[in-house]
Amino acid sequence: MAGTAAKIILSERQQKLLEEFSKSRTIGKCLAQRATIILLGFAGMWNEVIARQVGLNRQQVGVWRRRWRDAWDALCVWECTEPHRLREAILDVLADAPRPGAPATFTAEQVSQIVALACEPPQLSGRPIDHWTLRELRDEAIARQIVETISVSQVGRFLQQAAVQPHRKKMWLNTTEKDPPKFQAEVEKVCRTYLEAPAKAAGDGTHTVSVDEATSLQAIERNAPDKPAQPDRVAKQEFEYTRHGTTTLTAGLDVVTGMIVCPTLEAIPFNWRS
Repeated sequence: MAGTAAKIILSERQQKLLEEFSKSRTIGKCLAQRATIILLGFAGMWNEVIARQVGLNRQQVGVWRRRWRDAWDALCVWECTEPHRLREAILDVLADAPRPGAPATFTAEQVSQIVALACEPPQLSGRPIDHWTLRELRDEAIARQIVETISVSQVGRFLQQAAVQPHRKKMWLNTTEKDPPKFQAEVEKVCRTYLEAPAKAAGDGTHTVSVDEATSLQAIERNAPDKPAQPDRVAKQEFEYTRHGTTTLTAGLDVVTGMIVCPTLEAIPFNWRS
């Protein structure tokens, strides 16, 4: 006779991470499968139904539901005290239990030092590169005597487990205004302009336009025309080109209609915001 399935409880942050793991193609099929089990259990599905969806039997589904239930209190502690390590803690819960065998080659301290190294700018190590590669990290870890030897792939596994991606970058904008009240007032003024744009357009025909400028765009011309794609061959572009200086592109976007406009050709009132 079937017993009562372990109750699954999730916080919003835990659910978000599990959804990410269930769709991931990089953490391994087993971990993604187990994350799906927890999510379906949280949705109230029976073990038999979950088993059919993930391709396991009912007993295996029950094992991972119980594993999550038993670890949930500890996960909450991680989430409250060290939220940046919650990802790693969840992956540990979903990982296979330790098995007998040879002891670990690298200590937890060595792993944490390698991860910390990946979070440093390479310039601090005297390396003339913009971002870390796995090979450069391996070489620096050995040079600092963090480890005697380590493979490039092992460094990659440590970074993957810690969700550290030193090769990726995202843009961010640093304000030059240092007075918080003044900055807040400026932000509110810009946001208010966008919020009032539809009413102004409907009332007196005022178009609110957001203007952006791309400067120093290179005007280049390929020295030969492109070759079109053919079966088993991609399109080809001439490597050599001729420079025709640089140009600047200015675009105005009507924030109500989404249309690109040319202010010199429009004989209508404009409310400009850049």
